[in-house]
Amino acid sequence: MARVDFYRLTRDPAERVLPALAARILANGDRLLVVAAAAMQRQAIDAALWTLQPASFLPHGHAGTPDEAIEPILIAGTLDVSPPNGATHLALADGEWREEALGFERVFLLFDNSRIDDARATWRRLAAQEDVDNRFWKQDESGRWSEGP
Repeated sequence: MARVDFYRLTRDPAERVLPALAARILANGDRLLVVAAAAMQRQAIDAALWTLQPASFLPHGHAGTPDEAIEPILIAGTLDVSPPNGATHLALADGEWREEALGFERVFLLFDNSRIDDARATWRRLAAQEDVDNRFWKQDESGRWSEGP
């Protein structure tokens, strides 16, 4: 059963949220594929993984490079259902749902208010499927995440 975590970004952009998610994923021994269609967003995510938490660099690389298969976190512009790094976790950093995402064990859909209608439609569609476990996360004013509507 695929699990899809919906993260509504009301305070911080995806590049500020992803390092904490990625750190937990790596700590569990899993690998992550991060997808963002826009090159500028991919660059911002790359920079955040290097610098957001100075005490803990998160090893990562870009799809299409010679070392893509060994990278624990792989940043890509398109979704590859068989990522070269063998990721079982997927972060859709641009807020755009892709049906192929259900091929991963766990998916993080990060969306802001500009994509809220799309996220709601995706939620309803996935909630109707018995083989998908949907979760919704919201951020409070201090930046902490809690599960709920």
